[in-house]
Amino acid sequence: MLAERGIRVCIADFNIEAAEKVASELNQKSGSEDVWAVKVDVSCWDSQAAAFEKAIEVFERIDYVFPVAGIGEKRALPNRPNATGPFEKPDLAVMDVDGTGMIYTIWLGVQHFRRQKNLNRYGFKGKIICVSSICGVYVFPASPVYSAAKYAVVGFVRTYGVIMAQENITLNAVCPGIVETGISSHAPWYHAEARKRGCLVEMSQMMDAFSMLMGGEKMSGQCVEVVAKHGARVVNFPPASKESDIGGEISYKRNRPFHDPVE
Repeated sequence: MLAERGIRVCIADFNIEAAEKVASELNQKSGSEDVWAVKVDVSCWDSQAAAFEKAIEVFERIDYVFPVAGIGEKRALPNRPNATGPFEKPDLAVMDVDGTGMIYTIWLGVQHFRRQKNLNRYGFKGKIICVSSICGVYVFPASPVYSAAKYAVVGFVRTYGVIMAQENITLNAVCPGIVETGISSHAPWYHAEARKRGCLVEMSQMMDAFSMLMGGEKMSGQCVEVVAKHGARVVNFPPASKESDIGGEISYKRNRPFHDPVE
Protein backbone atom coordinates (compact mmCIF):
# COMPACT_ATOMS: atom_id res chain seq x y z
CA MET A 1 0.00 0.00 0.00
CA LEU A 2 2.82 2.41 0.86
CA ALA A 3 4.84 1.55 -2.23
CA GLU A 4 1.79 2.01 -4.45
CA ARG A 5 1.45 5.53 -3.05
CA GLY A 6 5.02 6.32 -4.07
CA ILE A 7 6.34 6.25 -0.51
CA ARG A 8 9.93 5.10 0.00
CA VAL A 9 10.00 2.24 2.48
CA CYS A 10 12.56 0.51 4.68
CA ILE A 11 11.40 -2.93 5.85
CA ALA A 12 13.06 -3.91 9.13
CA ASP A 13 12.66 -7.60 9.92
CA PHE A 14 14.34 -10.43 11.79
CA ASN A 15 13.85 -12.62 8.71
CA ILE A 16 16.05 -10.58 6.39
CA GLU A 17 15.76 -13.05 3.49
CA ALA A 18 11.96 -12.71 3.40
CA ALA A 19 12.17 -8.93 3.80
CA GLU A 20 14.64 -8.61 0.92
CA LYS A 21 12.39 -10.79 -1.25
CA VAL A 22 9.41 -8.50 -0.61
CA ALA A 23 11.54 -5.42 -1.30
CA SER A 24 12.77 -6.89 -4.57
CA GLU A 25 9.26 -7.79 -5.71
CA LEU A 26 7.95 -4.31 -4.97
CA ASN A 27 10.87 -2.64 -6.74
CA GLN A 28 10.41 -4.81 -9.81
CA LYS A 29 6.72 -3.96 -9.87
CA SER A 30 7.33 -0.20 -9.66
CA GLY A 31 10.56 -0.12 -11.69
CA SER A 32 12.30 1.80 -8.91
CA GLU A 33 14.60 1.22 -5.95
CA ASP A 34 12.37 2.82 -3.34
CA VAL A 35 12.01 -0.24 -1.08
CA TRP A 36 14.86 -1.92 0.75
CA ALA A 37 15.36 -4.10 3.81
CA VAL A 38 17.48 -4.23 6.95
CA LYS A 39 17.81 -6.97 9.58
CA VAL A 40 16.65 -6.16 13.08
CA ASP A 41 15.86 -7.92 16.35
CA VAL A 42 13.13 -5.69 17.78
CA SER A 43 13.64 -7.04 21.29
CA CYS A 44 17.17 -5.56 21.27
CA TRP A 45 17.61 -1.79 21.61
CA ASP A 46 21.05 -1.75 19.96
CA SER A 47 19.74 -3.70 16.97
CA GLN A 48 16.80 -1.35 16.53
CA ALA A 49 18.94 1.76 16.89
CA ALA A 50 21.43 0.49 14.30
CA ALA A 51 18.63 -0.28 11.83
CA PHE A 52 17.10 3.14 12.38
CA GLU A 53 20.46 4.83 11.74
CA LYS A 54 20.70 3.01 8.40
CA ALA A 55 17.23 4.19 7.44
CA ILE A 56 18.18 7.77 8.29
CA GLU A 57 21.28 7.49 6.09
CA VAL A 58 19.08 6.57 3.13
CA PHE A 59 16.04 8.75 3.75
CA GLU A 60 17.35 11.63 5.89
CA ARG A 61 13.78 12.72 6.56
CA ILE A 62 11.31 10.14 7.86
CA ASP A 63 7.58 10.87 7.93
CA TYR A 64 6.13 7.59 9.16
CA VAL A 65 7.21 4.89 11.58
CA PHE A 66 5.14 1.69 11.73
CA PRO A 67 6.00 -0.53 14.74
CA VAL A 68 4.17 -3.71 13.67
CA ALA A 69 6.50 -6.59 14.62
CA GLY A 70 4.95 -9.26 16.81
CA ILE A 71 5.02 -12.91 17.82
CA GLY A 72 2.17 -15.00 19.19
CA GLU A 73 1.56 -16.46 22.65
CA LYS A 74 4.08 -19.03 23.84
CA ARG A 75 3.70 -21.44 26.75
CA ALA A 76 4.92 -18.64 28.98
CA LEU A 77 3.19 -19.80 32.15
CA PRO A 78 3.28 -23.63 32.34
CA ASN A 79 -0.10 -25.09 33.26
CA ARG A 80 1.00 -27.61 35.88
CA PRO A 81 -1.13 -27.03 39.01
CA ASN A 82 0.31 -30.07 40.80
CA ALA A 83 3.96 -29.43 39.97
CA THR A 84 6.63 -29.83 42.64
CA GLY A 85 10.30 -28.94 42.68
CA PRO A 86 12.03 -25.69 41.64
CA PHE A 87 10.00 -22.67 40.59
CA GLU A 88 9.76 -22.28 36.83
CA LYS A 89 10.71 -19.02 35.16
CA PRO A 90 8.12 -17.76 32.64
CA ASP A 91 9.03 -17.30 28.99
CA LEU A 92 8.48 -13.58 28.37
CA ALA A 93 9.75 -13.43 24.78
CA VAL A 94 6.31 -12.20 23.69
CA MET A 95 6.56 -9.28 26.11
CA ASP A 96 10.08 -8.49 24.88
CA VAL A 97 8.97 -8.34 21.24
CA ASP A 98 5.35 -7.17 21.34
CA GLY A 99 5.67 -4.82 24.32
CA THR A 100 9.18 -3.59 25.04
CA GLY A 101 10.29 -3.87 21.41
CA MET A 102 7.37 -1.73 20.25
CA ILE A 103 8.12 0.97 22.79
CA TYR A 104 11.75 0.95 21.59
CA THR A 105 10.54 1.64 18.03
CA ILE A 106 8.19 4.40 19.16
CA TRP A 107 10.94 6.08 21.15
CA LEU A 108 13.37 5.96 18.23
CA GLY A 109 10.73 7.54 16.01
CA VAL A 110 9.96 10.30 18.52
CA GLN A 111 13.63 11.20 18.95
CA HIS A 112 14.17 11.44 15.20
CA PHE A 113 10.99 13.43 14.61
CA ARG A 114 12.06 15.93 17.26
CA ARG A 115 15.25 16.54 15.29
CA GLN A 116 13.24 17.30 12.15
CA LYS A 117 12.61 20.99 12.66
CA ASN A 118 10.61 21.44 9.47
CA LEU A 119 7.03 20.23 9.32
CA ASN A 120 5.84 18.18 6.36
CA ARG A 121 3.12 19.40 4.00
CA TYR A 122 0.45 18.21 6.43
CA GLY A 123 1.94 20.17 9.34
CA PHE A 124 3.62 17.28 11.21
CA LYS A 125 7.14 16.37 12.22
CA GLY A 126 6.13 12.75 11.83
CA LYS A 127 3.49 10.11 12.55
CA ILE A 128 3.76 6.77 14.36
CA ILE A 129 1.14 4.08 13.78
CA CYS A 130 1.72 0.84 15.67
CA VAL A 131 -0.13 -2.44 15.87
CA SER A 132 -1.67 -3.61 19.12
CA SER A 133 -4.62 -6.01 19.05
CA ILE A 134 -8.20 -6.39 20.15
CA CYS A 135 -6.49 -8.51 22.84
CA GLY A 136 -5.31 -5.15 24.18
CA VAL A 137 -8.89 -3.88 24.35
CA TYR A 138 -10.99 -6.90 25.34
CA VAL A 139 -10.40 -10.06 27.37
CA PHE A 140 -8.82 -13.07 25.62
CA PRO A 141 -8.08 -15.73 28.29
CA ALA A 142 -6.12 -18.02 25.95
CA SER A 143 -3.25 -15.52 25.58
CA PRO A 144 -2.46 -13.85 28.93
CA VAL A 145 1.12 -12.70 28.22
CA TYR A 146 0.36 -11.68 24.63
CA SER A 147 -2.62 -9.70 25.94
CA ALA A 148 -0.46 -8.08 28.61
CA ALA A 149 1.96 -6.88 25.93
CA LYS A 150 -0.86 -5.55 23.77
CA TYR A 151 -2.51 -3.81 26.72
CA ALA A 152 0.87 -2.20 27.42
CA VAL A 153 0.95 -0.79 23.89
CA VAL A 154 -2.60 0.52 24.19
CA GLY A 155 -1.81 2.20 27.52
CA PHE A 156 1.41 3.72 26.18
CA VAL A 157 -0.29 5.07 23.04
CA ARG A 158 -3.25 6.53 24.91
CA THR A 159 -1.06 8.43 27.35
CA TYR A 160 2.04 9.35 25.34
CA GLY A 161 0.03 10.10 22.21
CA VAL A 162 -1.71 12.97 23.97
CA ILE A 163 1.64 14.52 24.86
CA MET A 164 3.18 14.00 21.43
CA ALA A 165 0.32 15.81 19.69
CA GLN A 166 1.56 19.03 21.28
CA GLU A 167 4.85 18.58 19.38
CA ASN A 168 3.21 18.02 15.97
CA ILE A 169 3.84 14.27 16.29
CA THR A 170 0.95 11.80 16.26
CA LEU A 171 0.98 8.39 17.91
CA ASN A 172 -1.88 5.95 17.40
CA ALA A 173 -2.48 2.20 17.41
CA VAL A 174 -4.36 -0.19 15.15
CA CYS A 175 -6.01 -3.02 17.12
CA PRO A 176 -7.06 -5.81 14.76
CA GLY A 177 -8.89 -9.05 15.30
CA ILE A 178 -7.64 -12.19 13.54
CA VAL A 179 -5.52 -11.34 10.50
CA GLU A 180 -3.95 -13.94 8.23
CA THR A 181 -0.21 -13.40 8.81
CA GLY A 182 2.77 -15.54 9.72
CA ILE A 183 2.09 -15.06 13.43
CA SER A 184 -0.14 -18.16 13.35
CA SER A 185 1.66 -20.12 10.63
CA HIS A 186 2.16 -22.97 13.10
CA ALA A 187 -1.62 -23.51 13.14
CA PRO A 188 -2.95 -23.18 9.56
CA TRP A 189 -6.38 -24.38 10.65
CA TYR A 190 -6.76 -21.23 12.77
CA HIS A 191 -7.19 -18.79 9.87
CA ALA A 192 -9.35 -21.24 7.93
CA GLU A 193 -11.72 -21.58 10.87
CA ALA A 194 -11.79 -17.80 11.39
CA ARG A 195 -12.69 -17.25 7.75
CA LYS A 196 -15.38 -19.95 7.98
CA ARG A 197 -16.93 -18.17 10.96
CA GLY A 198 -16.76 -14.77 9.24
CA CYS A 199 -14.37 -13.22 11.74
CA LEU A 200 -11.16 -13.02 9.68
CA VAL A 201 -10.01 -9.44 9.15
CA GLU A 202 -9.06 -8.84 5.52
CA MET A 203 -5.78 -7.09 4.77
CA SER A 204 -7.70 -4.39 2.89
CA GLN A 205 -9.49 -3.55 6.16
CA MET A 206 -6.13 -3.20 7.86
CA MET A 207 -4.94 -0.84 5.13
CA ASP A 208 -8.10 1.24 5.61
CA ALA A 209 -7.22 1.60 9.30
CA PHE A 210 -3.68 2.74 8.56
CA SER A 211 -4.90 5.10 5.84
CA MET A 212 -7.31 6.87 8.18
CA LEU A 213 -4.39 7.73 10.50
CA MET A 214 -2.01 8.94 7.79
CA GLY A 215 -1.75 12.22 5.90
CA GLY A 216 -3.42 15.18 7.57
CA GLU A 217 -5.31 13.27 10.29
CA LYS A 218 -4.76 15.09 13.59
CA MET A 219 -5.96 12.49 16.09
CA SER A 220 -3.29 11.21 18.47
CA GLY A 221 -3.43 8.85 21.42
CA GLN A 222 -6.23 6.87 19.81
CA CYS A 223 -6.77 3.16 19.15
CA VAL A 224 -8.54 1.99 16.01
CA GLU A 225 -10.01 -1.50 16.25
CA VAL A 226 -10.46 -3.54 13.09
CA VAL A 227 -13.04 -6.31 13.15
CA ALA A 228 -14.28 -8.32 10.18
CA LYS A 229 -17.92 -7.26 10.25
CA HIS A 230 -17.43 -3.57 11.04
CA GLY A 231 -14.06 -2.61 9.55
CA ALA A 232 -12.02 0.16 11.20
CA ARG A 233 -13.45 2.32 13.97
CA VAL A 234 -12.00 4.35 16.84
CA VAL A 235 -12.33 2.62 20.21
CA ASN A 236 -14.48 4.56 22.68
CA PHE A 237 -12.85 3.85 26.04
CA PRO A 238 -14.74 4.72 29.23
CA PRO A 239 -13.66 8.17 30.46
CA ALA A 240 -11.31 8.28 33.41
CA SER A 241 -12.39 9.84 36.69
CA LYS A 242 -12.73 13.61 36.23
CA GLU A 243 -11.24 13.28 32.74
CA SER A 244 -13.67 15.94 31.52
CA ASP A 245 -12.31 18.35 34.13
CA ILE A 246 -8.68 18.05 33.00
CA GLY A 247 -9.07 17.24 29.30
CA GLY A 248 -8.25 20.76 28.16
CA GLU A 249 -5.82 21.62 30.93
CA ILE A 250 -2.91 19.22 30.32
CA SER A 251 0.25 21.06 29.36
CA TYR A 252 3.62 19.61 28.52
CA LYS A 253 6.86 21.50 29.00
CA ARG A 254 9.49 20.16 26.64
CA ASN A 255 12.41 20.78 29.01
CA ARG A 256 10.85 19.03 31.98
CA PRO A 257 11.25 15.31 32.74
CA PHE A 258 8.29 13.29 31.49
CA HIS A 259 7.37 12.04 34.96
CA ASP A 260 7.19 15.49 36.60
CA PRO A 261 3.80 16.66 37.88
CA VAL A 262 1.66 18.44 35.30
CA GLU A 263 1.00 22.12 35.89
